[in-house]
Amino acid sequence: MLVIPGECGKETCEQFYSRRELLRIGGSGFLGLTLADILAGEARAKEKRAGSGFGKAKSVILVYLQGGPSHLDLWDPKENVPDNTRSVFKPINTKLPGVQFTELLPKLAQVNDKFTMIRSISYTPIGLLNHTAAIYQLHTGFTADKVSPTGQLEPPSPADYPTMGSNIVRLKPPDGPMLPFVMLPRPLQESNVIGKGGTAGFLGRAYDPYTLFPAGDNINLELDQLNVDDLKLRTEISSARLERRARLRDVINSGMPALDQAVSKSAINEYYGKALGLVLSGRAREAFDLRKETPEMRERYGRNTFGQSLLLARRLVEAGTRFVEVIWPRVANSDNHSWDVHTDLSTRMKTKCAPPLDAGLSSLFADLDERGLLNDTLVVALGEFGRSPIRGVSTSGNGNTDDGRDHWPYCYTAIVGGAGAKRGFVYGKSDKTGSSPADSPVHPVQLVATVYHSVGLDPSTIIYNHLNQPREMVQADVVDGILA
Repeated sequence: MLVIPGECGKETCEQFYSRRELLRIGGSGFLGLTLADILAGEARAKEKRAGSGFGKAKSVILVYLQGGPSHLDLWDPKENVPDNTRSVFKPINTKLPGVQFTELLPKLAQVNDKFTMIRSISYTPIGLLNHTAAIYQLHTGFTADKVSPTGQLEPPSPADYPTMGSNIVRLKPPDGPMLPFVMLPRPLQESNVIGKGGTAGFLGRAYDPYTLFPAGDNINLELDQLNVDDLKLRTEISSARLERRARLRDVINSGMPALDQAVSKSAINEYYGKALGLVLSGRAREAFDLRKETPEMRERYGRNTFGQSLLLARRLVEAGTRFVEVIWPRVANSDNHSWDVHTDLSTRMKTKCAPPLDAGLSSLFADLDERGLLNDTLVVALGEFGRSPIRGVSTSGNGNTDDGRDHWPYCYTAIVGGAGAKRGFVYGKSDKTGSSPADSPVHPVQLVATVYHSVGLDPSTIIYNHLNQPREMVQADVVDGILA
């Protein structure tokens, strides 16, 4: 029997060999390959991956713009098109020659030399026109099993595929005592479906994101009063006393082998140790304290929930958090702040949506770069789809006014920057009306694969679901063309 030595078994380390690798190794005898040949090939493959952004991201910030931002009215404006297609906002030049945004993004236009724009994101040949179905696929890399007759998904289930942050922190936990995965300022939600696509699913709740959703519905909440009580000691318990309790617990457990055996697969000791480390270090609690930032920095990001959430994301990755997701908007399904602009596009995008996006996202890229964090932090910003090229038409069964655009999954734009992504680069392009990719189409699931690749995980890594069935993390190719 040929035994391939690994660092651990199936229970914890499925990442070391993907299904494709195992099949290749299993069939190698028929091709006359030796183990040395296989290992040499693996080494060459690793060298190739290392040269294309593989493993360059220590942290990921996913900026999820719920509702579907209109690419035509933000960062892919079109000229010489009919009036009902042309944006109501004027085009402006950016830092990159020949690349234009609209007047809504003057600050982002001055930092687009720091990231890649993918102008050819497309769900073709199958378009997901439903928000929740597209949200689930964007976050997990898989289509949902059930969609109700109303078009909404079923509630979250322990059988769901894990969101990408959960897969990453399970296989690439933080190096020190820090929260691995944080989601803010609210959960994923569409209508009354809350959390679908935003949990660890069949990996188990231990890999769910840490959440700190503040109460209230004020879009301008400054996040100063975050509730992080579970990250601090009660005043009557000193750190020395808590450490003594931990040692006492270890002594008791060492005398109870039957109990140890009963809970070994649940990794209770590991989780307890991590929780204790978080509380004693105070590192996570300090990261959430935005008052430690200068007033000037807070103004730079924008004194609104989105801007302050991005600033908090920077503080978290700086402190060692592996994956942070910032979800737009502050209030799910808000008629005032959502990108779901079926009506009143010209006013809502100009006064409600674009200003926080422009200030916050431009500041995030500039701030990360100034601190040297952009080299190993991957930033991905996109919505679940784009908006229809023609205003006032229905593509999803929704009503639209002449000043509104409907759902459009067939072509839109994503931003990817940092950690091996090319700087000042435009990948792919849309056709003359922004209706479909003119070249280099990229499915959203390929972005999921690219995120895994960037943190040093093979997208085809085998994980096991709640029925102990092997599944690939995602079935898609990496977008090599955006990686340096």
